[in-house]
Parts: sequence; C-alpha cells; structure tokens
Amino acid sequence: MTVTVPSPEAVPFDATCPLMGVEEEYFVVDPATRAAMPRGAEVVRRAGRRLHDRVSLEFTMFQMEAKTPPCAGLPELERELRRMRAEVAAAAREEGLAPVATGTAVLGDYVPPLIHEDPRYAIGIANYRSLHDEAAICAGHVHVHLPDRERAVLVSNHLRPWLPVLIALMANSPFWQGHDTGYASYRTLTWGKWPVAGPPPYFSSLAEYEEVVAALGESGALVDPGTIFWDIRPSAHLPTLEVRVTDVAGTAGESALLAAIVRALVVVSLERVERGDHGPRLSGERLRVAYWRACRDGLDGHGIDPLTGRLCPAAELVGTLLAHIRPSLARTGDLAVVTRRLERLLAEGGGAARQRAAFAARGRAADVVDHLVASYIGPADRDEPQEHA
Repeated sequence: MTVTVPSPEAVPFDATCPLMGVEEEYFVVDPATRAAMPRGAEVVRRAGRRLHDRVSLEFTMFQMEAKTPPCAGLPELERELRRMRAEVAAAAREEGLAPVATGTAVLGDYVPPLIHEDPRYAIGIANYRSLHDEAAICAGHVHVHLPDRERAVLVSNHLRPWLPVLIALMANSPFWQGHDTGYASYRTLTWGKWPVAGPPPYFSSLAEYEEVVAALGESGALVDPGTIFWDIRPSAHLPTLEVRVTDVAGTAGESALLAAIVRALVVVSLERVERGDHGPRLSGERLRVAYWRACRDGLDGHGIDPLTGRLCPAAELVGTLLAHIRPSLARTGDLAVVTRRLERLLAEGGGAARQRAAFAARGRAADVVDHLVASYIGPADRDEPQEHA
C-alpha cells in the first residue's frame, strides 16, 4: 500500500524530521533507435491518468517531470519514487517509448531542442537566447519542509560547502550527443552558463537575499522567481528549501538516498542556525573549482574540500559528509541504510561509471541507452528501509 502524507502546509513543522519530497526530470527515448524523442507531452498525458498533477511537461519536448508527495520517512519516499517511475514507464510503453533517468541524453537530435509553446517560455527565449540550445538536461530536486524563509536562507549558507559532494555522488551525465565528454556530470557544466545558476551566494539575511533577487529582476536576468536557478533556493511556491544541484539519480533507490542525505544536511544546518551560526563565508572561487572537479571526477577520482581547499579522494569527502550528518540520520532511523548505500555506491560505482561500463563492453552508445532503460526503476534494494517509530 502506498503511504501518502498531507502537503507541508497542512502539517506542523518538525525540525528534527521534516517532510521531504523529490522532483525528477526524465528523457523520453525511442527503444528502437535509442534517440531522445520530442514526445514528452504524450507520456505526460497518459501518465496523468494515474499520477494526475504529479506529472507535468518540462521546458523542452524531449523531457517530462514527475514528483512525489511530501513524505515523512525514507521507506515511504522510496515506495513513492518506485511507484512514480513504474507508472511513468508504463505510460511510456503504451506510447511505444521508454523513460530514462540521466542528466544528459546519450543519443538524439536535441541541440537546439524543440521547446513547448508557452507565453512564459517565449519570454525566456527572448531573454536567454542561445542558452536554450543546451537546455535539454535532467536534474533531481529535493524539497525539505522549512516554512521560515529567513532560516531557509541561512541554512543554505551551511549547505553550500557540501554541494560539490552531492554533485559527485549523483553524477550521471557523462555522454553528450553520442560521445563521452570526459566528465561525470556534464549537465552541471552546461547549466552553469545561465545567469542565475550554480551555488547561491552567501546571504547574511532574508532581507539581503530579497535585495539581490530584486536587483537581478531589474537587470533582466530573471523572467520571474521561478527562474532563480541557484542550486539551493527557498521555493517560490512551497514552504520548503529546494536543493537542485544534482543530475537526476539513475535509480529510485539512489534518489531516495539523495533525499535522506539532503534532509539530514538541512536538519544539522538548522540546528547551527538556531545557535546563531549563519554559516561559513566560503569563497565563491574555491567553490567554483570544487564544482569543476566534482563534475569531472564524480566518485571515481578526487575532489576538493571547499572548506580547506585540500585535494582528496572523493570517497574521503563522502565519509566527511556522512560524519557531519550522522546525528540527524541516527534520530530519523536512517543511519544504517544510508551508510550501507553509500558504501555500496562507492564500491560499485555511481551513475556515470555504470553508463561508461555499458559503453565499454562493445563501444556502442546504444548499449548505454539500453542500460538506462533497464535500470530506470532499479532493483529492489537489498537493504529495503524499514519503518521506524
């Protein structure tokens, strides 16, 4: 039985175990040619019969978006993710298509992409111009219930140093138009070209945040608050903090893992904010180079500790992250599951490594797409998370 939870607006805020939810973007591919196809609207229309407003169009015709309801715990979130992906896959099959969860499409004629007709999109096209040529990319977004926008802005300061580690963990976009880019997360690099994208600045208060946003709006860099594309942002329409830094996760289990980690980061950061700590004033240039290294190496090489600038193995940075969020994970009962899944991810390889392994077998990009189709939902995890009191 699927467990659903009321919307964040309808429940009291729990600072130790806030509600969380996930939004995911997918490509739609032709199983025969393996090319990304501009038929996302057809899959959305059919999937909407079962998922209703939990599926929607994306900016380009090659994509679609699906979202979970807010969930209180990791077990129900993973069930919702698996159900959501299964319904999307069933709808795509009925249209002779298949969904894939990858940050960039492996094959297809998607540069420049076909874009849905919409007055808001038309304004964006006039505003951002050829930036849209590389707009066919898919991310995963985690929302954590945090209704106080002042605290949400301060919490984002604490999350900034961990963004490169999250990029590396979920790096899942090594291929672009049939060739290996040499990067584990090429999507992150393409997204960084937009005027209000990448890591948010450090903000001392909500007032400063709103002043900067107002100035960006006056400059023409924004169409509306929805085009604040920073990798962390207070949601424009929900009482949540949205972390939107990673590629879409390769499997439902990895997506649930990401959400559990992000929620724990928010909880630990909120505790520090309540003690008067507004977060480290991390250098933007240091964070920028940490992003680049995370995009290039993913989990397979080294990363840069943004707080110290030290180059170290990606696995060491993941261990540091786990130690940082351990108290929160222990309180929610997620520590054992998250620890085992991180160990497995480091041992078996992340999304980018799995895509490259699929290619290496025969040197065929089509095999990468077949791998993505087959692993879209992912097998039931060996350590299925259990309900806890």
